[in-house]
Amino acid sequence: MRCALVLALIVAPVACGEPEKAKVTVMVPWSGTEFKAFYAVVKAFEKDHDIDVEPQVTRALTQQLDAAVAADAEPDLAVLPSVGAIAKYREEGALRRLDVDTDAFVQPFRGLGMHGADVYAVPVKADVKSLIWYDAAVTPRPPTDLTALRSRADRWCLGLESGPTSGWPGADWIADILLAERGVGPYTAWASGDAPWRAGAVEKAWTAWGDLVAGAREDAATFNFRDAAEEMTRRGCALSHGALSAMAFAPTRVRDGGYTYVPSSRETLEVSADFVGKFTGNRSADEFIAYLAGARAQQAWVDEPGFALSADSRVTTYADATQGRIAGMLRSPRYTLCFSAADAMDPDVSAAFYRAVLDYANGKPLTPLLEALDKVQKELGYTRGASPPPPGPLCRPLNQP
Repeated sequence: MRCALVLALIVAPVACGEPEKAKVTVMVPWSGTEFKAFYAVVKAFEKDHDIDVEPQVTRALTQQLDAAVAADAEPDLAVLPSVGAIAKYREEGALRRLDVDTDAFVQPFRGLGMHGADVYAVPVKADVKSLIWYDAAVTPRPPTDLTALRSRADRWCLGLESGPTSGWPGADWIADILLAERGVGPYTAWASGDAPWRAGAVEKAWTAWGDLVAGAREDAATFNFRDAAEEMTRRGCALSHGALSAMAFAPTRVRDGGYTYVPSSRETLEVSADFVGKFTGNRSADEFIAYLAGARAQQAWVDEPGFALSADSRVTTYADATQGRIAGMLRSPRYTLCFSAADAMDPDVSAAFYRAVLDYANGKPLTPLLEALDKVQKELGYTRGASPPPPGPLCRPLNQP
C-alpha cells in the first residue's frame, strides 16, 4: 500500500498537469508604437485561441531570416517587407502556400502576395508613401504637388538612417518623383528592370530629388528618419515626405489638423505593405495568419496608436479622421496605386539602391552611382525577359476594382 501511495503521488502531477499550449514564432522588424499595435493584435488572438504567439524582434530582418532559412531554423511566420522578398523565398522553396482568403484586400495589395491563383503572403499593414506633410501654422499656403515645389524655397525634413535598411526614405522619394512626373509606364518599366538607371527618366528623378533637398541637413545620411520628422515640431524644417512621417508626429497635432498633408500627385500614389508569410508546417501558424487576414484583426490594428492603415476594403472606420482620409485613398477610383519600386525589385538590387541614396546624399557624383546600379541589375539577371516579374500587378489602374 505504501508503494502504491508513493507511486500515485509521483504520477499525479503528470496526469493532472495542463497540456502544453501550441506555439507560433513570428519574426518581425517593428519597434515602438508599431510593435505595440501588433502585440495588441497578438494578445487579442491568444485570448480566443489556445495558442501562444512568440514574436522575434529584429531590425536586421532580411539578414536574420536569410540566415535562419540557410540553417533550416526558420520561424513559423515572418514579416516580408517587399514583394521582391516574397518572390525570392517562393522561388527558393522556403515560402509555403497559404489557404487563406484575400479577396477583401484592394488591388494591388491582393495580388502581390500571390503566384497565379496561389497565395503566399498576406498584407497585414499598408502605407501611402506619396504624401507631403507640413505644419499649417508655419506653411499656411500648402504645396499642391511635387512639381509645384520646384519653385519653392521650403526646407525639407530629411533623415535617411534606418539601421540595416538606411537609405529607403530617399529611395521612396525618388520613386515618388518618377511616378508623379512621368507616370505609370516609365515607373513600371524601371521597377520591373526594363529601364536603365543611367540616363532618361530615372536619372532625372534622382536629379530632381537632389535639387529639392539641397538645403536640408548635411548629415542626412546618418540622421534617423523619425528624428527628421520630429524636427518639424521644433520648426527646424517645413516639409516632410512619406507615410511614416506621421508616426513621429504628436497624435494630437495630426488629429486637430495642425499637421496635415497633400498627395504628391493628383492621379498616382506610391504605396507599400508589410506582408506575413509562412515558413514551416506548423498548423497553428495557419490559424494566426488567417486571423491577421481577417477584418477583426485588421480593424484592431488600425485602432491602435501607430498610424497604421489597412488595405482591407471592409475596414472603413478610423478614430483619427486624417488617418481615415489617407486610408480612403487606397479605395478611391481617383488614384492609380503603384507598389513601391524598391519593394518590387530583387532584394539585392534594392539594397544597392539604398546604399547609392546614402552616397548621393554624402556628395558623391550621380553618374557613377547609376552606372553601378545598372551593373548590379544586369548581374542579377533583372534585365528584360531574364527573370520573372514580381508577383501580382505593380499598379492598379484607375477605376479597377
